[in-house]
Amino acid sequence: QVHLVQSGGGLVQAGGSLRLSCTASGIIFSLNAMGWYRQAPGKLRELVATITSGGGTNYAESVKGRFTISRTNEKNTVFLQMNTLRPEDTAVYYCNTRRDMIDYWGQGTQVTVSS
Repeated sequence: QVHLVQSGGGLVQAGGSLRLSCTASGIIFSLNAMGWYRQAPGKLRELVATITSGGGTNYAESVKGRFTISRTNEKNTVFLQMNTLRPEDTAVYYCNTRRDMIDYWGQGTQVTVSS
């Protein structure tokens, strides 16, 4: 059974930084791509960043240059370092992976950026 457990997040002022973590079980972590998504109130869930098993990364245009996704295979953990946060980054952030063509999600973490 696949489990994704998130930590991090919280309340920060604009311009500040936060780091999210997501630890996976039930998958061969080193072989799985991982991703971070977010959903703001009244909006659809959107892709924030992804990282392949080989370490290749992809970012939404809105976070390029500010957010960094990384992974530690030894600890089955993926991170999202968020710098220069803006109020529009406020959302619930979700960790994601896929196994056997099924998407799995973390429990969600609230990130609130005050202006």
